[in-house]
Amino acid sequence: MTDPSRPGTVPHLAVIGAGPAGLAATLAAAARGVRVTLVDSAAQAGGQFYRQPAAGLRAGRPQALHHQWRTWERLRDGLDRYVRAGAVRHLTEHHVWLVERRSGRPGTGRGTEPGSGPGPESASGVAASGGAPNAASGPGFIVHALIGPEQEEPAEVRADAVLLATGGYEKVLPFPGWTLPGVVTAGGAQAMLKGALAVSGRTAVVAGTGPLLLPVATGLAAAGVEVAALVESADPKDFVRRSRALSGQPGKVAEGAGYAARLLRHRVRLLARHTVVEAHGTERLEAVTVAVLDGDGRVRPGSERRIPCDTLAVGHGMLPHTDLAETLGCRLDGLDVHVDAEQRTDVPGVWAAGETTGVGGSALSRAEGHIAGRSAAARLRGTAPDPGAWAAAARVRARMRAFSAALDSLYAPPAHWTEQVTDDTVVCRCEEVTAGAVREAVTELGAGDLRTVKLLTRAGMGWCQGRVCGPGVAGVAGCELTSSLRPFARPVPLGVLARAGESDHHQ
Repeated sequence: MTDPSRPGTVPHLAVIGAGPAGLAATLAAAARGVRVTLVDSAAQAGGQFYRQPAAGLRAGRPQALHHQWRTWERLRDGLDRYVRAGAVRHLTEHHVWLVERRSGRPGTGRGTEPGSGPGPESASGVAASGGAPNAASGPGFIVHALIGPEQEEPAEVRADAVLLATGGYEKVLPFPGWTLPGVVTAGGAQAMLKGALAVSGRTAVVAGTGPLLLPVATGLAAAGVEVAALVESADPKDFVRRSRALSGQPGKVAEGAGYAARLLRHRVRLLARHTVVEAHGTERLEAVTVAVLDGDGRVRPGSERRIPCDTLAVGHGMLPHTDLAETLGCRLDGLDVHVDAEQRTDVPGVWAAGETTGVGGSALSRAEGHIAGRSAAARLRGTAPDPGAWAAAARVRARMRAFSAALDSLYAPPAHWTEQVTDDTVVCRCEEVTAGAVREAVTELGAGDLRTVKLLTRAGMGWCQGRVCGPGVAGVAGCELTSSLRPFARPVPLGVLARAGESDHHQ
């Protein structure tokens, strides 16, 4: 067992991601005597949900952009306190591209040297606890990152265990004109507003589906943008039918009602059961055409209307970031990282929390992060965790998972959205692959899955590696959206790969 009184024997946990889940996990683990390195790509902690304006902007009232400011202050102040005490190291602008087992081949997640598998004691002296399936046994981990905005200088963090809190990213489905300048993701519009106090135009339409559209529309309106319409494909009648499931979280229902009241105050027109059919413009966006959806999720002929605007903020939900988990060999449940009641993955020494285990909002992320941090701390110190110690967080987790499942069913994209995607619509921007090319790969060349479509058309082979275009390509092809195992979580210069393991930055 580790003796924390001896120098160099305090167990070390690397937490990747400083959003709600990562912050909660860091505080929980540090409070229980574990040394934590919090690694994050942003210049400040908070993630997308708690994104702060750059210090140089000198924002007078940054809390105006948030509705959970006190929670953020508690997390921020707790992090600062542990950093000052030396219990936590916060590495900003560190872009993680790979996590590997110390004795394993990069990207395999499995040891290759004799005796490198889980054993009674790790190379760092951290004892396993009672043969638990995910005790912190084995040789530890190396977190590979690129430093700074240019992402050219490599760094490594060596740790006894890793906690993945990598969050999620937006899903945007293609439609004619979606590549025009002025068309942005809903989250992108929110990030500009929160982080840069900027907007992309004077007149906006917010469209798609999902709860994110509400804060985006109200935030833009409060910033002085004329929000011509909030176009939501969900049917309000479905919310009435699911009232019992939604009533289990009265606070979230009240939050939604508050957004609705602000939309009325700013005179934002809500077009429910509508969808964007096309974006128009020559050099940049000038207008969008929206239409009514019938009960089957098809555009009702003759219901189209044109709305002038210079910004379209569009989104169709969220997807989990799983690249790092997959390269470690973690099991997935569909598109989500599989975890047990302690937020442990099936790879020894690896925990996961937040959107990477299933998109469900900040409250769920914080609850999962707290559980994961406490579990990791106990396992690293060689003691059996007490589930009763995080019973309150577990109850929040259960309630929020049920609530999120109900929302997922309500905010599903229109069933027949692909019917509006014309053959000349670009569905993969990086490789400029059109919907017609994807359809030809299926009908003429016999492609029956996303990987084959990629091989035949190059859709998904560009800079984003299918993260942006994957859902759209899968929908147009009629294929199931599956995870795509990538060797690295982000593009890496060849020079960095050549020098892997020789970094001057060992932290």
